[in-house]
Amino acid sequence: MLLTLTTTHQPATDLGHLLIKHPDRVHAFDVPVGTAHVFYPEADGQRCTAALLLDVDPLKLAAARGRGRKSATTPESFTLGRYVNDRPYAASSLLASALSKVFRSALRGASKERPELAASGIPLEVRVPVLRCRGGADVAERLFGPLGWTVSATAIPLDELHPQWGDSRYVDLTLTGTLRVADALNHLYVLLPVLDDAKHYWVAPDEVDKLLRAGAGWLADHPERGLIIRRYLAHRRALAGQAMERLDAQRPTDEPTADDELEDAVPAGSAPRASLAALRRQAVHAALVDAGAHRVLDLGCGAGALLATLIGDRRFTEIVGTDVSTQALALAARRLRLDRLPERQRTRVTLQQTALTYRDERLRGYDAAVLMEVIEHVDPARLPALEDAVFGYARPTTVVVTTPNVEHNVRYEGLPAGTFRHADHRFEWTRAEFAEWVRRVGAAYGYSAVVHGLGADDPEVGAPTQMAVFTRAEAAR
Repeated sequence: MLLTLTTTHQPATDLGHLLIKHPDRVHAFDVPVGTAHVFYPEADGQRCTAALLLDVDPLKLAAARGRGRKSATTPESFTLGRYVNDRPYAASSLLASALSKVFRSALRGASKERPELAASGIPLEVRVPVLRCRGGADVAERLFGPLGWTVSATAIPLDELHPQWGDSRYVDLTLTGTLRVADALNHLYVLLPVLDDAKHYWVAPDEVDKLLRAGAGWLADHPERGLIIRRYLAHRRALAGQAMERLDAQRPTDEPTADDELEDAVPAGSAPRASLAALRRQAVHAALVDAGAHRVLDLGCGAGALLATLIGDRRFTEIVGTDVSTQALALAARRLRLDRLPERQRTRVTLQQTALTYRDERLRGYDAAVLMEVIEHVDPARLPALEDAVFGYARPTTVVVTTPNVEHNVRYEGLPAGTFRHADHRFEWTRAEFAEWVRRVGAAYGYSAVVHGLGADDPEVGAPTQMAVFTRAEAAR
């Protein structure tokens, strides 16, 4: 089985320093199921490719499996299957284990020769020509897409000479993106066996530690983290529960989101400033007060940061937080300490699961709705559905929308050019693009609107966040 990692960073041969494997040599490593080879099919200043080839010995694989208990998800559950199977050919947990041994230092982001480069995102392309992918190409997109990868997963036919037989369970996977090499390797280490949905060894409790270590910085906020945890831990409910609890315990109730962590960084040459996340919440709160709202919807409330602000203001008599993720709603409940609030306070707050691209009768009749850092997480093709559900069907008197200003991204030192502030963002708009969207939505649904910038206003690229306050036309008269 084969995996290649390519970069066009210049000089491209710096990839050898990041992987700590010299491009001029062929490297071989003994692993429990065979031999792992690392070599470079191409290596020059313009383009460099490192290949990891795992040569699986079926006898060693059978012996390794025989030494431990079988995982419930293994595809080789019958006797002959221990010797006749796809493990030597299709990428799986075997390849992930080899990757962990061969690139141990690179997985940690360690590089003595190029420490600054190891900490930076560089253009990468990952290719796995044959990957067992339970659920098909869509699952690969759902797992790698939110991490900043552009995903191309092509189903491999059962037989090219007989297309009527349909597709096999395998895909040809290509990932492209600008990421740290360490992040790329950790994504692969976790997600290759997740896509395969099988492990070649018994999953013990220490697998939880491995998962949380490799998933540090991205797993907690991944929209498919439940699927990832269940599959990685071979559907063992007790271990999956432990992993979920530990992830939640690592996130304080006032921890900022991934968007906030980047946006709160001080741009190069700037003086220290207040948290942009806090400024955003203050601005939204002020807009709701100015609108005279009492019954408020926080649509896409996430872990409840804005809800915590609103509940402290008695002017808001009814506060509803909605999110498509039940896990996010559970975090919001913990942040707000709903189980400890006095009954009078508790009755003011409701958490509801719903998708914003569908009409929901429960959301009609409110004074105001907030979409704070939400629309950029929606595929552009689904935005008209959101617009109809919120502005056309729910029709609150006031709608407050905030979203990043992509022009301001150049002021963030840690953000590679051409990338978004968060791996799950489907787009980020310029000031002109946002203004045009606001104009179009207002005209279509009968709202007037005012657009503001939030955060330090840069004379060249504008403020980091942009906010629109929509007012329903008949309510303004």
